[in-house]
Amino acid sequence: MSTSPLKLAVILASVRENRFGPTVANWFVEKAEAHGGFEVDLVDLAEHELPYVHSYQPSAEVTEKLSKVTPRLEQADAFVVVTPEYNHSFPASLKSLIDWHYTQWQAKPVGLVSYGGLSGGLRSAEQLRPIFGELHAVTVREQISFHTAWEQFDDNGRPKDETGTSIAAKTLLDQLVWWADALREARARKPYGK
Repeated sequence: MSTSPLKLAVILASVRENRFGPTVANWFVEKAEAHGGFEVDLVDLAEHELPYVHSYQPSAEVTEKLSKVTPRLEQADAFVVVTPEYNHSFPASLKSLIDWHYTQWQAKPVGLVSYGGLSGGLRSAEQLRPIFGELHAVTVREQISFHTAWEQFDDNGRPKDETGTSIAAKTLLDQLVWWADALREARARKPYGK
């Protein structure tokens, strides 16, 4: 049984100018750190311009870009994806990150935090579930969704419904801890897929 802290990579998917994503991601990171179940690493895709053209033999330039994010995914025991909804789906930046990696997702849990307009990003989150399933990752049941997100936070980046959002974050994080711990122990006993 491992005694080292579980590692959570929180992936901020939006890379648009004037994006709202950092408000949601920073709030969630604060909740995850206060939860105490994880060491938290915020992976902001705006800081990692991964190319959209994929190759089994990436160039030296692409390899250099991947080297700044791949180890962070490899070390993670769990993930939370903070994603908006663009045209009923999730951002291309997130799809590129997912597609450049494979083993890094395997046998690890993924939590989803979505935000957007009236739908709250739910369509983007639901599209991610079968994609992560294909990568042998398990998405947890609970998720957080902010409908008309820009109206749900105050000027200081705090949710106006602090109680409800705190309960939702704790529920999601509790599920992630359970799955991350169980899957880490299973991977330690026998590497996944072998």
